[in-house]
Amino acid sequence: MNILDKMMRLDRRWIFLFLIVVCVVANAVEFEVPILVNREVQSIYDFIDSLPPDDIVLVAIDYDPNNLAELHPMTFTIVEQCWRKKLKIIFTSLSQNGPGMTDQAIRDITDSMALDRTYNGVEYKGREIVNGIDYTFLGYKPYFALIILGMGQNFRLQFPTDYYGTPLDSLPMMRGVNNYDDIACVMDISGGNITDYWISYGQGRFDFPLALGLTGVMTAQYYPYLGSGQVFGIMGGLLGAAEYEELTENPGLAKDGMRIQLPAHIVIILFIVLGNIGFFIDRRKRKQEGGVQ
Repeated sequence: MNILDKMMRLDRRWIFLFLIVVCVVANAVEFEVPILVNREVQSIYDFIDSLPPDDIVLVAIDYDPNNLAELHPMTFTIVEQCWRKKLKIIFTSLSQNGPGMTDQAIRDITDSMALDRTYNGVEYKGREIVNGIDYTFLGYKPYFALIILGMGQNFRLQFPTDYYGTPLDSLPMMRGVNNYDDIACVMDISGGNITDYWISYGQGRFDFPLALGLTGVMTAQYYPYLGSGQVFGIMGGLLGAAEYEELTENPGLAKDGMRIQLPAHIVIILFIVLGNIGFFIDRRKRKQEGGVQ
């Protein structure tokens, strides 16, 4: 039995073990992965960067904990960019498992905002982020199609109080803010079909600027909306999040993840190539043996 035959009969658990070793080593070794920013990610950054202070961005965190590794870095980097620009944010979470995760993300980002940082040559002094002044978290309500339509009339129809039970009218940043006409854009970060409803019932009905943050497997199906102008930008998967971190000069979980993902993908591709080579050689060998008989 030659080495190729041995590899074709290799127990797949050894392959998984080798992949784990590669990921652990990649995580331990410090190296930079070059990040080339795509136009659809650049357009989101440029739009947010162009907004004047006190404009309001609605960030819809519509994903569950199982999508956290891909989508949480998007939430962190875009929310911090907004707050460094002194924009205000309305948070929603139309996925039933999202509100607690969203609340924790808000707390983590507000801790980061307390530190002095320099991004893209601009020094930002640390400041306190205050609920009701810098952000409002509306929370979760079921039947997201109805919620999206209702917010187009008035946020108070579906959310008379915020996630913490405070009436919206008592929050300073919500005074005079009634519906989508009073916000600059919607940023939907989603791991499921809620995105379809933001496009159909939200942007299609109320014509507000909409950008998307999506898992890698979802991204391709939403490019037609980018071409039609219904969506002005897309962040796709961990790579999209890493591109946004590159633009904001705010490296985080996404760029760290790319250091692990790159060598892991190379190993997977190599195994696929070797497997195909082995398959065709084995098939040719069987044909030759059949011809001799």
